[in-house]
Amino acid sequence: MAKKIKLGFVGHGLRGYLIKYCAKMADVDLAAVCDMHPDRANQMSDIVEEITGKKPYTCTNHKDMIKNAGLDAVVLCTSWSSHIPLSIDFMEAGIAVGCEVGGCDSLEEIWELVRCHRKTGTEFMMLENCCYGRQEMMLLNMIKKGLFGEVVHCEGGYIHNLCGEILAGKEKKHYRLKNYMYRNCDNYPTHALGPIAKILNINRGNRFLSLTSTSSKAAGLNAYMEYTDIENKSLIGEKFNQGDIVNTTIKCANGEIITLKLATTTPAYGSRNFKIFGTRGFYNQATQSMALVDDKIDFENEPAKNHWDNLDKYYEKYDHPIWKEYNEAGVGGGHGGMDHLVLRAFFESVKNGTKPPIDVYDSAALMAVTPLSEMSIKNGGAPVYFPDFTYGQWIEPEAQSRGKYSLNTIENMPEVKIYPEEE
Repeated sequence: MAKKIKLGFVGHGLRGYLIKYCAKMADVDLAAVCDMHPDRANQMSDIVEEITGKKPYTCTNHKDMIKNAGLDAVVLCTSWSSHIPLSIDFMEAGIAVGCEVGGCDSLEEIWELVRCHRKTGTEFMMLENCCYGRQEMMLLNMIKKGLFGEVVHCEGGYIHNLCGEILAGKEKKHYRLKNYMYRNCDNYPTHALGPIAKILNINRGNRFLSLTSTSSKAAGLNAYMEYTDIENKSLIGEKFNQGDIVNTTIKCANGEIITLKLATTTPAYGSRNFKIFGTRGFYNQATQSMALVDDKIDFENEPAKNHWDNLDKYYEKYDHPIWKEYNEAGVGGGHGGMDHLVLRAFFESVKNGTKPPIDVYDSAALMAVTPLSEMSIKNGGAPVYFPDFTYGQWIEPEAQSRGKYSLNTIENMPEVKIYPEEE
Protein backbone atom coordinates (compact mmCIF):
# COMPACT_ATOMS: atom_id res chain seq x y z
CA MET A 1 0.00 0.00 0.00
CA ALA A 2 1.28 3.46 -0.91
CA LYS A 3 1.83 6.06 1.78
CA LYS A 4 -1.50 7.59 0.82
CA ILE A 5 -4.71 5.71 0.08
CA LYS A 6 -5.92 6.60 -3.39
CA LEU A 7 -9.62 7.08 -2.68
CA GLY A 8 -12.76 7.45 -4.76
CA PHE A 9 -15.99 8.91 -3.44
CA VAL A 10 -19.39 8.11 -4.96
CA GLY A 11 -22.63 9.96 -4.14
CA HIS A 12 -23.29 13.48 -2.92
CA GLY A 13 -26.73 13.14 -1.35
CA LEU A 14 -27.48 13.57 2.36
CA ARG A 15 -24.47 11.55 3.53
CA GLY A 16 -22.21 13.00 0.89
CA TYR A 17 -20.90 15.56 3.36
CA LEU A 18 -18.43 12.87 4.47
CA ILE A 19 -16.32 13.85 1.48
CA LYS A 20 -15.03 16.86 3.43
CA TYR A 21 -13.65 14.69 6.22
CA CYS A 22 -11.99 12.30 3.75
CA ALA A 23 -10.37 15.13 1.79
CA LYS A 24 -8.80 16.58 4.94
CA MET A 25 -7.07 13.35 6.06
CA ALA A 26 -3.31 13.42 5.62
CA ASP A 27 -3.03 9.79 4.48
CA VAL A 28 -5.85 10.01 1.91
CA ASP A 29 -5.52 11.16 -1.69
CA LEU A 30 -9.10 11.84 -2.75
CA ALA A 31 -8.40 11.18 -6.40
CA ALA A 32 -11.84 10.69 -7.95
CA VAL A 33 -15.48 11.65 -7.39
CA CYS A 34 -18.68 10.42 -9.00
CA ASP A 35 -22.39 11.17 -8.92
CA MET A 36 -25.03 10.27 -11.51
CA HIS A 37 -26.24 13.87 -11.36
CA PRO A 38 -23.67 16.15 -13.07
CA ASP A 39 -24.38 19.11 -10.80
CA ARG A 40 -23.61 17.04 -7.71
CA ALA A 41 -20.50 15.54 -9.29
CA ASN A 42 -19.22 19.05 -9.98
CA GLN A 43 -20.03 20.15 -6.43
CA MET A 44 -17.93 17.28 -5.09
CA SER A 45 -15.06 18.18 -7.40
CA ASP A 46 -15.15 21.79 -6.21
CA ILE A 47 -15.13 20.72 -2.53
CA VAL A 48 -12.08 18.50 -3.01
CA GLU A 49 -10.21 21.15 -5.00
CA GLU A 50 -10.93 23.78 -2.37
CA ILE A 51 -9.60 21.56 0.45
CA THR A 52 -6.65 19.88 -1.31
CA GLY A 53 -5.75 22.30 -4.09
CA LYS A 54 -6.11 19.46 -6.63
CA LYS A 55 -9.03 18.74 -8.92
CA PRO A 56 -10.07 15.08 -8.74
CA TYR A 57 -11.08 12.86 -11.65
CA THR A 58 -14.82 13.60 -12.00
CA CYS A 59 -17.47 11.45 -13.66
CA THR A 60 -21.14 10.47 -13.62
CA ASN A 61 -20.60 6.72 -14.16
CA HIS A 62 -18.77 4.73 -11.50
CA LYS A 63 -17.41 2.34 -14.12
CA ASP A 64 -15.39 5.21 -15.60
CA MET A 65 -13.92 5.76 -12.15
CA ILE A 66 -13.01 2.09 -11.85
CA LYS A 67 -11.38 2.09 -15.29
CA ASN A 68 -9.49 5.36 -15.13
CA ALA A 69 -8.69 6.41 -11.54
CA GLY A 70 -6.42 3.59 -10.24
CA LEU A 71 -8.10 3.47 -6.83
CA ASP A 72 -7.19 1.56 -3.66
CA ALA A 73 -10.56 2.15 -1.98
CA VAL A 74 -13.92 3.83 -2.42
CA VAL A 75 -16.52 5.34 -0.09
CA LEU A 76 -20.13 4.89 -1.25
CA CYS A 77 -22.80 7.36 -0.14
CA THR A 78 -25.45 6.57 -2.74
CA SER A 79 -29.09 5.41 -2.52
CA TRP A 80 -29.97 2.29 -0.54
CA SER A 81 -30.81 0.08 -3.51
CA SER A 82 -27.56 0.94 -5.31
CA HIS A 83 -25.20 0.02 -2.47
CA ILE A 84 -24.71 -3.66 -3.21
CA PRO A 85 -24.55 -3.50 -7.04
CA LEU A 86 -21.98 -0.69 -6.87
CA SER A 87 -20.01 -2.48 -4.15
CA ILE A 88 -19.77 -5.64 -6.24
CA ASP A 89 -18.47 -3.72 -9.26
CA PHE A 90 -15.72 -2.11 -7.17
CA MET A 91 -14.83 -5.32 -5.31
CA GLU A 92 -14.50 -7.25 -8.56
CA ALA A 93 -11.97 -4.62 -9.62
CA GLY A 94 -9.99 -5.18 -6.39
CA ILE A 95 -11.07 -1.87 -4.82
CA ALA A 96 -11.91 -2.02 -1.10
CA VAL A 97 -15.38 -0.65 -0.29
CA GLY A 98 -16.54 1.46 2.64
CA CYS A 99 -20.31 1.62 2.22
CA GLU A 100 -22.88 3.79 3.96
CA VAL A 101 -25.60 2.03 5.95
CA GLY A 102 -28.80 0.49 4.69
CA GLY A 103 -29.55 -0.90 1.34
CA CYS A 104 -30.68 -4.27 0.16
CA ASP A 105 -33.73 -5.34 -1.77
CA SER A 106 -33.44 -9.09 -1.22
CA LEU A 107 -31.52 -11.83 0.58
CA GLU A 108 -30.12 -13.04 -2.73
CA GLU A 109 -28.51 -9.64 -3.25
CA ILE A 110 -26.76 -9.96 0.13
CA TRP A 111 -25.55 -13.43 -0.80
CA GLU A 112 -24.09 -11.97 -4.00
CA LEU A 113 -22.10 -9.49 -1.92
CA VAL A 114 -20.76 -12.23 0.37
CA ARG A 115 -19.87 -14.48 -2.56
CA CYS A 116 -18.08 -11.60 -4.26
CA HIS A 117 -15.89 -11.10 -1.19
CA ARG A 118 -15.13 -14.81 -0.95
CA LYS A 119 -14.25 -14.97 -4.65
CA THR A 120 -12.15 -11.80 -4.88
CA GLY A 121 -10.79 -11.43 -1.35
CA THR A 122 -11.63 -7.72 -1.57
CA GLU A 123 -12.83 -6.28 1.72
CA PHE A 124 -16.16 -4.58 2.36
CA MET A 125 -16.97 -2.50 5.45
CA MET A 126 -20.32 -1.04 6.40
CA LEU A 127 -19.70 2.48 7.72
CA GLU A 128 -22.00 2.02 10.72
CA ASN A 129 -20.91 5.10 12.61
CA CYS A 130 -22.95 4.36 15.75
CA CYS A 131 -20.56 1.52 16.59
CA TYR A 132 -18.03 4.29 17.28
CA GLY A 133 -20.20 6.51 19.47
CA ARG A 134 -18.69 7.39 22.83
CA GLN A 135 -21.40 5.74 24.90
CA GLU A 136 -21.49 2.67 22.70
CA MET A 137 -17.72 2.19 22.96
CA MET A 138 -17.71 2.72 26.72
CA LEU A 139 -20.44 0.11 27.07
CA LEU A 140 -18.49 -2.30 24.87
CA ASN A 141 -15.45 -1.74 27.10
CA MET A 142 -17.48 -2.33 30.28
CA ILE A 143 -19.14 -5.46 28.92
CA LYS A 144 -15.77 -6.88 27.84
CA LYS A 145 -14.62 -6.31 31.44
CA GLY A 146 -17.63 -8.28 32.75
CA LEU A 147 -19.33 -5.39 34.57
CA PHE A 148 -22.75 -6.21 33.12
CA GLY A 149 -22.41 -9.89 33.90
CA GLU A 150 -24.10 -11.91 31.17
CA VAL A 151 -26.07 -9.76 28.72
CA VAL A 152 -29.47 -11.37 28.09
CA HIS A 153 -31.43 -8.68 26.24
CA CYS A 154 -30.83 -5.51 24.22
CA GLU A 155 -33.23 -2.96 22.81
CA GLY A 156 -32.68 -0.41 20.09
CA GLY A 157 -34.39 1.50 17.36
CA TYR A 158 -34.49 4.31 14.89
CA ILE A 159 -36.98 6.87 16.18
CA HIS A 160 -36.72 9.98 14.05
CA ASN A 161 -39.51 12.09 12.55
CA LEU A 162 -38.55 12.15 8.86
CA CYS A 163 -41.89 13.14 7.32
CA GLY A 164 -40.52 16.29 5.70
CA GLU A 165 -37.50 14.52 4.23
CA ILE A 166 -39.55 11.59 2.92
CA LEU A 167 -42.23 13.73 1.27
CA ALA A 168 -39.58 15.96 -0.37
CA GLY A 169 -38.08 12.94 -2.10
CA LYS A 170 -38.78 14.18 -5.62
CA GLU A 171 -37.36 17.64 -5.01
CA LYS A 172 -34.31 16.34 -3.15
CA LYS A 173 -33.68 13.39 -5.50
CA HIS A 174 -34.01 11.19 -2.43
CA TYR A 175 -34.79 7.48 -2.38
CA ARG A 176 -36.80 7.25 0.85
CA LEU A 177 -40.08 8.33 -0.76
CA LYS A 178 -40.41 5.33 -3.09
CA ASN A 179 -39.42 2.96 -0.31
CA TYR A 180 -42.24 4.32 1.85
CA MET A 181 -44.71 4.07 -1.01
CA TYR A 182 -44.00 0.47 -1.97
CA ARG A 183 -42.27 -1.39 0.88
CA ASN A 184 -43.12 -2.23 4.50
CA CYS A 185 -40.18 -3.33 6.65
CA ASP A 186 -37.59 -2.17 9.13
CA ASN A 187 -35.79 -0.16 6.48
CA TYR A 188 -33.10 1.34 8.74
CA PRO A 189 -32.08 -1.12 11.46
CA THR A 190 -28.32 -0.83 11.61
CA HIS A 191 -27.77 2.27 13.78
CA ALA A 192 -29.24 0.40 16.72
CA LEU A 193 -28.26 -3.12 15.73
CA GLY A 194 -24.61 -2.46 14.86
CA PRO A 195 -23.45 -1.74 18.44
CA ILE A 196 -25.73 -4.48 19.81
CA ALA A 197 -24.23 -7.04 17.42
CA LYS A 198 -20.74 -6.20 18.66
CA ILE A 199 -21.84 -6.41 22.31
CA LEU A 200 -23.33 -9.87 21.68
CA ASN A 201 -20.36 -11.15 19.64
CA ILE A 202 -22.43 -11.76 16.52
CA ASN A 203 -20.47 -13.81 13.95
CA ARG A 204 -17.80 -14.43 16.61
CA GLY A 205 -19.27 -17.28 18.65
CA ASN A 206 -22.88 -16.13 18.31
CA ARG A 207 -25.29 -15.31 15.49
CA PHE A 208 -28.80 -14.14 14.69
CA LEU A 209 -31.08 -17.19 14.45
CA SER A 210 -34.60 -15.95 13.72
CA LEU A 211 -36.74 -12.85 13.46
CA THR A 212 -40.36 -11.83 13.84
CA SER A 213 -41.68 -8.45 12.76
CA THR A 214 -45.02 -6.65 12.92
CA SER A 215 -46.13 -3.31 11.55
CA SER A 216 -48.79 -0.76 12.36
CA LYS A 217 -50.88 0.89 9.69
CA ALA A 218 -49.51 3.75 7.60
CA ALA A 219 -51.21 6.96 8.72
CA GLY A 220 -48.45 9.36 9.76
CA LEU A 221 -47.42 10.77 6.38
CA ASN A 222 -51.00 11.57 5.38
CA ALA A 223 -51.61 13.20 8.76
CA TYR A 224 -48.43 15.26 8.36
CA MET A 225 -49.72 16.60 5.03
CA GLU A 226 -52.90 17.79 6.74
CA TYR A 227 -51.02 20.17 9.04
CA THR A 228 -47.95 20.96 6.89
CA ASP A 229 -47.74 22.61 3.48
CA ILE A 230 -45.61 20.42 1.21
CA GLU A 231 -44.26 21.30 -2.22
CA ASN A 232 -45.29 18.12 -4.04
CA LYS A 233 -49.08 18.39 -3.83
CA SER A 234 -49.54 15.22 -5.92
CA LEU A 235 -48.71 13.21 -2.79
CA ILE A 236 -51.83 14.43 -0.95
CA GLY A 237 -54.11 11.41 -0.60
CA GLU A 238 -51.36 9.01 -1.71
CA LYS A 239 -51.46 5.49 -0.26
CA PHE A 240 -48.26 4.60 1.58
CA ASN A 241 -47.29 1.03 2.33
CA GLN A 242 -44.67 1.59 5.03
CA GLY A 243 -46.19 1.24 8.50
CA ASP A 244 -45.61 4.05 10.97
CA ILE A 245 -44.26 1.69 13.65
CA VAL A 246 -42.39 -1.54 12.97
CA ASN A 247 -41.43 -3.79 15.91
CA THR A 248 -38.89 -6.55 15.32
CA THR A 249 -37.63 -9.27 17.67
CA ILE A 250 -34.46 -11.24 16.97
CA LYS A 251 -33.44 -14.47 18.70
CA CYS A 252 -29.72 -15.23 18.97
CA ALA A 253 -27.93 -18.58 19.00
CA ASN A 254 -26.63 -18.00 22.54
CA GLY A 255 -30.13 -17.28 23.86
CA GLU A 256 -30.24 -13.49 23.89
CA ILE A 257 -33.23 -11.51 22.62
CA ILE A 258 -33.01 -8.21 20.71
CA THR A 259 -35.96 -5.89 20.05
CA LEU A 260 -35.87 -3.10 17.46
CA LYS A 261 -38.33 -0.31 16.75
CA LEU A 262 -38.60 1.78 13.57
CA ALA A 263 -40.68 4.96 13.98
CA THR A 264 -40.03 7.65 11.36
CA THR A 265 -43.46 9.00 10.39
CA THR A 266 -45.02 10.09 13.69
CA PRO A 267 -44.14 13.01 16.01
CA ALA A 268 -41.36 11.85 18.33
CA TYR A 269 -37.99 13.02 19.58
CA GLY A 270 -35.01 11.41 17.88
CA SER A 271 -33.65 8.38 19.72
CA ARG A 272 -31.93 5.07 19.14
CA ASN A 273 -33.82 3.74 22.19
CA PHE A 274 -30.73 1.80 23.29
CA LYS A 275 -31.02 -0.41 26.39
CA ILE A 276 -28.92 -3.24 27.78
CA PHE A 277 -30.12 -5.78 30.33
CA GLY A 278 -27.38 -7.87 31.96
CA THR A 279 -27.30 -10.14 34.98
CA ARG A 280 -25.24 -7.51 36.84
CA GLY A 281 -26.21 -4.24 35.19
CA PHE A 282 -28.62 -2.10 33.19
CA TYR A 283 -28.18 0.79 30.75
CA ASN A 284 -30.83 3.16 29.36
CA GLN A 285 -29.90 5.68 26.68
CA ALA A 286 -33.15 7.64 27.04
CA THR A 287 -32.41 8.52 30.67
CA GLN A 288 -28.63 8.60 30.19
CA SER A 289 -28.31 6.20 33.09
CA MET A 290 -26.44 3.14 34.25
CA ALA A 291 -27.08 0.87 37.22
CA LEU A 292 -24.69 -1.91 38.24
CA VAL A 293 -24.86 -4.50 40.99
CA ASP A 294 -21.33 -3.38 41.91
CA ASP A 295 -22.80 0.05 42.76
CA LYS A 296 -24.70 -1.53 45.70
CA ILE A 297 -28.06 -0.23 44.47
CA ASP A 298 -31.33 -1.32 46.07
CA PHE A 299 -33.01 -2.27 42.80
CA GLU A 300 -36.27 -3.29 44.46
CA ASN A 301 -36.93 -0.04 46.32
CA GLU A 302 -34.71 2.76 45.05
CA PRO A 303 -36.32 5.17 42.53
CA ALA A 304 -34.78 4.97 39.05
CA LYS A 305 -34.67 8.78 38.84
CA ASN A 306 -31.92 8.77 41.48
CA HIS A 307 -29.58 7.45 38.80
CA TRP A 308 -30.65 9.37 35.70
CA ASP A 309 -27.92 11.37 33.94
CA ASN A 310 -25.20 9.55 35.86
CA LEU A 311 -22.92 8.50 32.99
CA ASP A 312 -20.14 10.98 33.76
CA LYS A 313 -18.85 8.94 36.67
CA TYR A 314 -18.53 5.90 34.42
CA TYR A 315 -16.68 7.81 31.70
CA GLU A 316 -14.02 8.70 34.25
CA LYS A 317 -13.21 5.04 34.77
CA TYR A 318 -14.37 3.14 31.71
CA ASP A 319 -14.12 5.50 28.73
CA HIS A 320 -12.83 3.55 25.71
CA PRO A 321 -9.12 4.21 24.93
CA ILE A 322 -10.08 5.62 21.52
CA TRP A 323 -12.34 8.23 23.09
CA LYS A 324 -9.83 9.16 25.77
CA GLU A 325 -7.40 10.02 22.99
CA TYR A 326 -10.09 11.62 20.83
CA ASN A 327 -11.16 14.00 23.58
CA GLU A 328 -7.56 14.99 24.22
CA ALA A 329 -6.85 15.54 20.51
CA GLY A 330 -10.11 17.38 19.87
CA VAL A 331 -13.26 15.66 18.64
CA GLY A 332 -14.03 16.33 14.98
CA GLY A 333 -16.39 15.08 12.32
CA GLY A 334 -20.15 14.72 12.23
CA HIS A 335 -22.60 12.97 14.55
CA GLY A 336 -20.60 13.92 17.64
CA GLY A 337 -17.36 12.54 16.22
CA MET A 338 -18.55 9.09 15.14
CA ASP A 339 -18.19 9.82 11.42
CA HIS A 340 -14.48 10.54 11.69
CA LEU A 341 -13.79 7.37 13.68
CA VAL A 342 -15.66 5.01 11.40
CA LEU A 343 -13.84 6.42 8.37
CA ARG A 344 -10.51 6.06 10.17
CA ALA A 345 -11.37 2.44 10.99
CA PHE A 346 -11.96 1.74 7.30
CA PHE A 347 -8.84 3.56 6.11
CA GLU A 348 -6.60 1.84 8.68
CA SER A 349 -7.82 -1.56 7.48
CA VAL A 350 -7.10 -0.58 3.87
CA LYS A 351 -3.61 0.73 4.70
CA ASN A 352 -2.72 -2.43 6.64
CA GLY A 353 -4.47 -4.93 4.36
CA THR A 354 -6.41 -6.30 7.31
CA LYS A 355 -9.99 -7.37 7.92
CA PRO A 356 -12.18 -4.34 8.72
CA PRO A 357 -13.94 -4.20 12.11
CA ILE A 358 -17.40 -4.36 10.50
CA ASP A 359 -16.66 -6.86 7.75
CA VAL A 360 -18.77 -8.28 4.94
CA TYR A 361 -20.29 -10.97 7.19
CA ASP A 362 -21.24 -8.44 9.88
CA SER A 363 -22.67 -6.16 7.21
CA ALA A 364 -24.68 -8.98 5.65
CA ALA A 365 -26.25 -9.90 9.00
CA LEU A 366 -27.20 -6.29 9.70
CA MET A 367 -28.64 -5.64 6.24
CA ALA A 368 -30.64 -8.88 6.24
CA VAL A 369 -33.03 -7.46 8.84
CA THR A 370 -34.70 -5.37 6.12
CA PRO A 371 -35.83 -8.16 3.72
CA LEU A 372 -36.45 -10.59 6.58
CA SER A 373 -38.70 -8.13 8.41
CA GLU A 374 -40.54 -7.52 5.14
CA MET A 375 -41.16 -11.27 4.80
CA SER A 376 -42.34 -11.61 8.40
CA ILE A 377 -44.73 -8.63 8.14
CA LYS A 378 -46.25 -10.03 4.92
CA ASN A 379 -46.90 -13.30 6.76
CA GLY A 380 -48.60 -11.77 9.78
CA GLY A 381 -45.53 -11.69 12.01
CA ALA A 382 -44.47 -15.27 11.32
CA PRO A 383 -40.91 -16.23 12.30
CA VAL A 384 -38.31 -16.21 9.54
CA TYR A 385 -34.84 -17.66 9.82
CA PHE A 386 -31.55 -15.86 9.34
CA PRO A 387 -29.21 -17.34 6.75
CA ASP A 388 -25.72 -18.10 8.01
CA PHE A 389 -23.76 -15.79 5.75
CA THR A 390 -20.49 -16.93 7.40
CA TYR A 391 -20.76 -20.50 6.05
CA GLY A 392 -20.39 -21.80 9.61
CA GLN A 393 -17.37 -19.66 10.51
CA TRP A 394 -19.35 -17.86 13.26
CA ILE A 395 -18.70 -20.81 15.58
CA GLU A 396 -14.93 -20.33 15.38
CA PRO A 397 -14.15 -17.22 13.32
CA GLU A 398 -11.05 -17.76 11.20
CA ALA A 399 -9.81 -14.20 11.65
CA GLN A 400 -11.01 -11.38 13.84
CA SER A 401 -10.14 -7.80 13.17
CA ARG A 402 -7.67 -6.43 15.68
CA GLY A 403 -6.02 -3.09 16.19
CA LYS A 404 -6.91 0.34 17.47
CA TYR A 405 -10.37 0.41 15.87
CA SER A 406 -11.31 -3.20 16.61
CA LEU A 407 -14.82 -3.77 17.95
CA ASN A 408 -13.94 -7.29 19.09
CA THR A 409 -11.03 -6.45 21.38
CA ILE A 410 -10.05 -3.36 23.37
CA GLU A 411 -6.57 -2.32 22.30
CA ASN A 412 -4.75 0.87 23.29
CA MET A 413 -2.49 1.77 20.35
CA PRO A 414 -1.18 5.33 20.75
CA GLU A 415 1.14 4.86 17.74
CA VAL A 416 -1.93 4.82 15.46
CA LYS A 417 -3.13 8.40 15.41
CA ILE A 418 -6.74 9.59 15.48
CA TYR A 419 -5.56 12.34 13.16
CA PRO A 420 -2.85 10.83 10.96
CA GLU A 421 0.17 12.93 10.16
CA GLU A 422 1.60 13.55 6.69
CA GLU A 423 4.28 10.93 6.00
